[in-house]
Amino acid sequence: MRAEIYEKKAGKKADIKSLSLPELAEVLADRGEKPYRAAQMYEWMHRKLARGFDEMTNLPKAFRESCREQYAYTSLRTICVQESRMDGTKKYLFELSDGSLVESVWMKYRHGNSVCISSQVGCRMGCRFCASTLDGLERNLTPSEMLDQIYAISLLTGERVSNVVVMGTGEPLDNYDNLLKFIRMLTDENGLHISQRNVTVSTCGIVPEMKKLAEENLQITLALSLHAATDEKRCRLMPIARRYSVAELMEACGYYFEKTGRRITFEYSLVGGVNDTQEDGEQLSRLAKPLCCHVNLIPVNPVREREFVQPAMDRVYAFQKLLEKNRINVTIRREMGRDIDGACGQLRRRHRSGLQDFGGNETC
Repeated sequence: MRAEIYEKKAGKKADIKSLSLPELAEVLADRGEKPYRAAQMYEWMHRKLARGFDEMTNLPKAFRESCREQYAYTSLRTICVQESRMDGTKKYLFELSDGSLVESVWMKYRHGNSVCISSQVGCRMGCRFCASTLDGLERNLTPSEMLDQIYAISLLTGERVSNVVVMGTGEPLDNYDNLLKFIRMLTDENGLHISQRNVTVSTCGIVPEMKKLAEENLQITLALSLHAATDEKRCRLMPIARRYSVAELMEACGYYFEKTGRRITFEYSLVGGVNDTQEDGEQLSRLAKPLCCHVNLIPVNPVREREFVQPAMDRVYAFQKLLEKNRINVTIRREMGRDIDGACGQLRRRHRSGLQDFGGNETC
């Protein structure tokens, strides 16, 4: 994908940080630059995490100045940081070059540091329990805008990121081409070189793109936001269910495992009185049993604009035990950042509306 393609997405200037190393080498060769110049520049952008051309001190000053005039350089501006008093989870609100806002989350685990990033500004999927969809979709993020969420957090925390989850605002498979470019650049040996097995991509269930992703020769984890085991109940929670049935989803999950050998994760948000009954658990067990999958139970994070509530924890544990009894691999997601704007889209929406005081430690 050449620079001119990203020029349309970045305004008048080409988005140089969204180019792979071979693409950057081709672009700079067209300018008459030596082959090694691309490697130098790529290292500054994707390994040293330079925040602008001025930091690339081993490049000629005249070259840096010409690049500044010709290319857009993605460098997100930190608007707000919330830190949980409970577990140290940090939620970041970043501003893009056009003034759009996106959220990212940094989580510290024993096995390493994870960052959850957004793939779109807003979302058009309309899931009933999610704050990200309340204002609809504004636009897709470019590969550089997805990458720079990780780069910015790495610099702000001073720590290495070992796991990346594309599970923030937006539907990743609704931004398929940019997502794929992001994954390849993130895991490339010339960049951060994060293992593909440490990358998880979430989807609400866009079947054609799930099958397409299975053909990309990647070793990432695919997480399906299932949330209900029947078409009727899933339609109440997720409008996308009107387009793709549960049967179609299960067929796509089987296809993904067949092509990649990677176990599917079922994300299941437990909503009190909606999808947390014994019958729901039995139906989920019947769906999951034929597949190589893992069920991740998520007590729903309440959103003030929605009526959904979290079940009592004894009900959550009972649901887990029912699945285990049916020999389903299941865990309850560890709650991170509960005392801050934990749900996707909450911090962005609160900042835009001017609301204050949501708990935690906050720097804005």
